[in-house]
Amino acid sequence: MTDTAFRAGVSQMTMGLSPSSLLLHYYDWALHMAMSPGKQLELGELAVENWVRYTRYLADCAMKQGGSSCEQPDAHDRRFKHEGWAHQPFNAFQQAFLLTQKWWDEATTGVRGVERANEKVVNFVARQLLDAMAPTNFVLSNPEILQKTITTGGRNLVDGMHNLQEDMRKVMLQEKPEIPEEFRVGETLAVTPGKVVYRNRLIELIQYAPTTDKVQPEPILIVPAWIMKYYILDLGPSNSMVKFLTDQGFTVFMISWLNPEAEDAELGMTDYRKMGPMAALDEIQKITGAARVHAVGYCLGGTLLSIAAAAMARDGDDRLASMTLLAAQMDFTEAGELTLFINESEVSFLEDMMWKSGYLDASQMAGAFQLLRSNDLIWSRLQHEYLMGERPHPIDIMAWNADTTRMPYRMHSEYLRHLFLDNDFAAGKFMVEGHPVTPRDIMVPIFAVGTETDHVAPWKSAYKTGALTGGEVTFALTNGGHNAGVVSEPGHKHRHFRLGRIFTNNHFVPADEWAESVAPQDGSWWLAWVDWLKGQQSGEPIAPPKMGKALCDAPGTYVMQR
Repeated sequence: MTDTAFRAGVSQMTMGLSPSSLLLHYYDWALHMAMSPGKQLELGELAVENWVRYTRYLADCAMKQGGSSCEQPDAHDRRFKHEGWAHQPFNAFQQAFLLTQKWWDEATTGVRGVERANEKVVNFVARQLLDAMAPTNFVLSNPEILQKTITTGGRNLVDGMHNLQEDMRKVMLQEKPEIPEEFRVGETLAVTPGKVVYRNRLIELIQYAPTTDKVQPEPILIVPAWIMKYYILDLGPSNSMVKFLTDQGFTVFMISWLNPEAEDAELGMTDYRKMGPMAALDEIQKITGAARVHAVGYCLGGTLLSIAAAAMARDGDDRLASMTLLAAQMDFTEAGELTLFINESEVSFLEDMMWKSGYLDASQMAGAFQLLRSNDLIWSRLQHEYLMGERPHPIDIMAWNADTTRMPYRMHSEYLRHLFLDNDFAAGKFMVEGHPVTPRDIMVPIFAVGTETDHVAPWKSAYKTGALTGGEVTFALTNGGHNAGVVSEPGHKHRHFRLGRIFTNNHFVPADEWAESVAPQDGSWWLAWVDWLKGQQSGEPIAPPKMGKALCDAPGTYVMQR
């Protein structure tokens, strides 16, 4: 108990990252580096080579007022887009940083004997430390910030200090992020008409009102992740997936998860499966009389839905007509850089962190997610909000992102251990009702969606659905990230996607080969998805089913919990 309490206290200072885990990774790299004189010599030679190139570059700039750059920023690195970086002395700052970055990338990789996982962590941490020291983060070495400071007479720095003080006050007082007045749930967000027709300890089930005279015979059940509020799929009328589906003639049901408190600490994966998708399926059949249902799972909701579908298939329950997985994973061996933090030391550390409160709060989760995209979520914010003095203009997804949720102690521990750490489901070892389930038992048609720049569920991991399940899988790869790639309504500018079967002539096509063979299409993947759904229907459209007995109007009460 003393150890648990101590580690829980330490976790508050480390954003939930285990110091022991980080040190183990570092020692593996450092000890092997100490035993690699050849590697050390190579790094010494690279350092000399970089210095010679850099001094020659500076000499060329002094002589000709411009020289050929030593290194170019990565294509995805947006930090040096401003035109000022093409001029001296800022280009010299940039080149010094890029050469240093290249040297440390070489230093932290390719050391013989280092565990692959440890190498990735050390390389990742080195990148984070370097990014903190990038010239873009300082007034005098960033041409864009310096120009604004001169133009405004330093007003941007005054505004930035005010922004910093305001944010620090919120952190110290543990205040919830403010949601802008123009984005209110039930007023401007989550406004698709509907009723809460069922409620248990974990979910409210929303049935949405029909908007067409006829509807497809099979209703749709949407299972969002419990790590997020459901209305990411029902933002405003113009970009609501729910409204789009009802307008296309579907009867839509949505699960809205409880935002758990300390008394919910012992709710586990079994509770979420039973009181979530399984309870919702039972209620949908009572209301609509439909024999089969199209199930849609988003992110962790897709993982939970996949486990439920595998158990249903094992037990001969054929109520699913199809399954759609939105940025969801069944196999966690390639779950992106998030897996760098998942090992026994880290999981036990998180369990100790959750011990006191009984849940994992969104602020405790934020650290790891911000590190995955530190240039966008940490350093870009420092530059724009604290040095440029500019607050971002609020949009609906930002408001939704500020409306955070919690996760119960037991459920999150089971999820991390059985899925992320041990990958039990993909291995056919995940236990449901005392017996293992496997994705191979899932035979229903599947429409799987991956997003090109997803840092939470990388698209190649989502693509593995085709190799794991036994049914026909259609895969859509859309541009955007974990949320923006899914919320991709028709008419959204600069959208494209690839669409095709994962199997060709009964042979599984590797992810990169598939992407190269399928030409991108302009527009929204939603339209292709609806055509696919209608192709899975059992018959002609019917009159809309009656609404279930209303407990309250949508969006319900659970979604209002903060």
